[in-house]
Amino acid sequence: MFIEQAYKGNNTWWRVLITTSLTVGVFISNFIAYFFMSKEQLDEIYKSMKAIPSNWSLIMNLSPFILLLGLLFFLVKNLHKREVLSLTTSRKKVDFKRFFFSFGLIVFLSIVGFAISYFFDNKGIIWNFNPMKFALLFLISILFFPFQIAYEEYLFRGYLMQQIGVITKNRWFPLAFTSILFGLFHSANPEVAKMGFGVMAFYIGTGFFLGIITLMDDSLELALGFHLGNNLIAALLITSDFSALHTDAVFSYTGVENPVDMLNEMLVSIAIVYPILLIIFAKKYNWTNWSTKLSGKVDNQILK
Repeated sequence: MFIEQAYKGNNTWWRVLITTSLTVGVFISNFIAYFFMSKEQLDEIYKSMKAIPSNWSLIMNLSPFILLLGLLFFLVKNLHKREVLSLTTSRKKVDFKRFFFSFGLIVFLSIVGFAISYFFDNKGIIWNFNPMKFALLFLISILFFPFQIAYEEYLFRGYLMQQIGVITKNRWFPLAFTSILFGLFHSANPEVAKMGFGVMAFYIGTGFFLGIITLMDDSLELALGFHLGNNLIAALLITSDFSALHTDAVFSYTGVENPVDMLNEMLVSIAIVYPILLIIFAKKYNWTNWSTKLSGKVDNQILK
């Protein structure tokens, strides 16, 4: 029912083209610029970014998402003539309990996983906690990250997955396409340059995970909760000089000459943590008909 929510609005091709161009354009421009720049130019950009105080850099990076999210909602409501609720869930109202359960679960698992990893091997990880700087970072994160993750979820798992679904009349293609697109649009992150394109498996895998829980649950609440919890942990718990978010986190990873360990931990999330989360969600919310929900047909008669 989630993809079919797009039928509640006007899906004329030119409306879809306008909304997609205006909301995805920033990703496309960054993607094109990244591949046309030389390694030296990219290094200069990353170096100039590091020169900016970390909290100001975080605000600068996250602020545009406020406008982009507002633009997406405006276009859906006024151009496509449908409610934002249809972009969020197939239920009659948003289920905030789902959001907070997903948020709390990923935060808990991330902290436990980090604690276990730190206990067995803390090489290259140093204590970086500064009360005043961390308090400011926490405030900025709470205020700005919700807009960033909401924009990405409403764009990729909401608008694009729904619109592509009603065009292709199936579920597997929009799931695969938006997941790969989600990964590719993170390819300009500095950690990709440092750790190699192997890290793209993490981003694309995360896209698939978020797409799967969205389709299985017929809503975005679980994806929104996971994405926010994941990004807050990434900003507040541990940072590194080569990560997209260089912050005044509690810990700092200094193993810049050998970032393979961090890459391995990211890939472990795909192989172990994500399946565990899928099992927990499936048990809690009684998910069934996996093949139909993930690869079945999209029918515009279902809402009539």
